[in-house]
Amino acid sequence: MKKFFLFLLFIIVSQVSAQQTVDKVIAVVDNEIILKSELEYQINMLAAQRKVDPKSPALHDQVLKMLIDEKLVYAQAGLDSINVTEDEIGKQIEYQISQLIQQYGSKEKIEQLYNMSLEKIKRELRDDVRKNLMIQKLQEKKFGQVESTRREVEDFFVQFKDSLGVIPEKVKISHIFKNPQTSEKVKNKYRAVAQAILDSIKAGGDFAEFAKKYSEDPGSTTHGGDLGFVKRGVFYPEFESAAFALRDNQISEVIESPVGFHIIQLLERRGESIHTRHILIKIKADDESDLNTIEMLTDIRDSVVRKLGAFYDLAKKYSDDKETANLGGQLGTFYLNQLDKNLLDAVGKLKENEISYPKRVNYSGDNYGYHIVWLEKRILQHKPDVDGDYTELKKLSDEYKKQKLYAQWLDELKSKIFWEIKE
Repeated sequence: MKKFFLFLLFIIVSQVSAQQTVDKVIAVVDNEIILKSELEYQINMLAAQRKVDPKSPALHDQVLKMLIDEKLVYAQAGLDSINVTEDEIGKQIEYQISQLIQQYGSKEKIEQLYNMSLEKIKRELRDDVRKNLMIQKLQEKKFGQVESTRREVEDFFVQFKDSLGVIPEKVKISHIFKNPQTSEKVKNKYRAVAQAILDSIKAGGDFAEFAKKYSEDPGSTTHGGDLGFVKRGVFYPEFESAAFALRDNQISEVIESPVGFHIIQLLERRGESIHTRHILIKIKADDESDLNTIEMLTDIRDSVVRKLGAFYDLAKKYSDDKETANLGGQLGTFYLNQLDKNLLDAVGKLKENEISYPKRVNYSGDNYGYHIVWLEKRILQHKPDVDGDYTELKKLSDEYKKQKLYAQWLDELKSKIFWEIKE
């Protein structure tokens, strides 16, 4: 991600520089070149990050080597016929643009900052994104499965233990999560809203306009409810069953799913893929539902505290978190500073083996629930130990092993792919 922002800035800098000075080729790698403006910009950025002198010869050599190495890997990716699809490129560009919008607030601010339209930024990025994806794919192919043996982890620890610092505080946590269950009276209120919209469409109303006005699916509302082509197995089963039963252009009755009530129109079917649009009316929990959920979680907590039931067993029985329920609610072991605010608030003041009281969890838009969190184990900050911190040490050892193999591989590439420094 950092490289993406640097590249965007480099686009602007290189355009300005091109108007002021004639650029110079610093190095050639296979069919690629490294320009003086690119090298100088990367040097200045790295110097600013490290707070060092950008005129340092050592920094100059380091950055030039980094750029040459990158282009060597790209050249080998071409020789190995590593391909990326237009879809992969497009998705990566959209992801990077979305991150940029999140950082700066709006498309307009980005266009103003870089003095070019969003579409032009995307065009400028396309070739660089394609190259980076090819490099990543080749690196993953060569080194993605590299792992350290137990002996290698132990040797790594012996070699570097004095420079590893300390292991931050960690916590092992589990939770039981509940979605407030809305009463039938409240559900019927929202079902009636959906039915009224369906009746209006059947009377001649425009589906897309009703979707824009009433649908509560933020991902499709602005597109008139259009969900595009999707393969079987992506949607909720209730939605999918109704959608696949429709004929082209047919509109369903009101369909209930875990997120609310849908009105679905099948636009086209191609085998096991369907192109649909929908209108979603969400079911909102009421105060009574929230209170019932809090009381239920409090009762579960009391049962564990009074040793009337085991947390793991009760999580399997009652938790609505499908990803962790079968694991007895286990979320895993985390560094304390890795926890999001919801979890940090829940466990920050707990002692080992204590359970929090019910707390609200907001997880997307209007969607929320309540959970209780069990602090099963708290591991205080400490110096690393092979047995107690094997997982963390293995990750470091794996990365160290990959870097060594990567350096050897780059030496091999330099012996068989043409490259030349011209400065």
